[in-house]
Amino acid sequence: MTQTLPKVSIITVCFNAEKYLERTIQSIINQTYENIEYVVVDGQSKDGTLDIVRKYEAHIDQWISEPDQGLYDAMNKGIEMATGDFVWFMNAGDEIRTPDVLANMFAQDMNGDIYYGETEFLDLERNPLGIRSKATPHQLPKNLQWKDMQRGMVVCHQSILVRKQIATPYDYENHPYSADIDWVIKALKKSKKTINSHQIVAIYLQGGFSRKHHKASLKDRYQILKKHYGFFKNLMNHAFIFLRGSWFVFYRR
Repeated sequence: MTQTLPKVSIITVCFNAEKYLERTIQSIINQTYENIEYVVVDGQSKDGTLDIVRKYEAHIDQWISEPDQGLYDAMNKGIEMATGDFVWFMNAGDEIRTPDVLANMFAQDMNGDIYYGETEFLDLERNPLGIRSKATPHQLPKNLQWKDMQRGMVVCHQSILVRKQIATPYDYENHPYSADIDWVIKALKKSKKTINSHQIVAIYLQGGFSRKHHKASLKDRYQILKKHYGFFKNLMNHAFIFLRGSWFVFYRR
């Protein structure tokens, strides 16, 4: 008996994103995988974003445009709207790297709770910066576990698919700047089977929400990691993060 392909709800959150949205949409609708639900959550954009959404409306299963309380509130709306077995956030400016990414993931195993992979970085002018494991101090683990996150976000949010059953809402009220880290840790704690797809999954355009609120994001991240890993371990880990970051900057000169 042939196993039914898991349904993947790909969610795009956007606001005044007319410069970036079309590339994101095209990378999604060009996937060769046959069981995709596409959801777009717009924060009531004032530019030409909705014109692009309407242009591709035949490829979008659900979309809304209304005010929200920020990025993570909009992402929670996307989770609520999603009807798939998995949720995957590919926000405006992000892209799925190749048309066969999803097909490759599920070809190896359809019984995972989480699928993940590598990320290619581009700057805002779309110049390549390399894959994340080489462009940053964060090395993607071969076998990702929740304890791997104790020294920071070792997997890009754009490059991780989570079974909806274990996907909790983003706790943006307590963690308004780094709720994505908290969300991934919680999902990894619940995952019974986490699968490395062994491919570059997504293209990430640098300059997103966390980078625009870098200092506040770091403070928020500290509180999240303390909650999950404890005060003393978190203190030691942040000392390591500081030394690792300093070494990486010096080495890259």
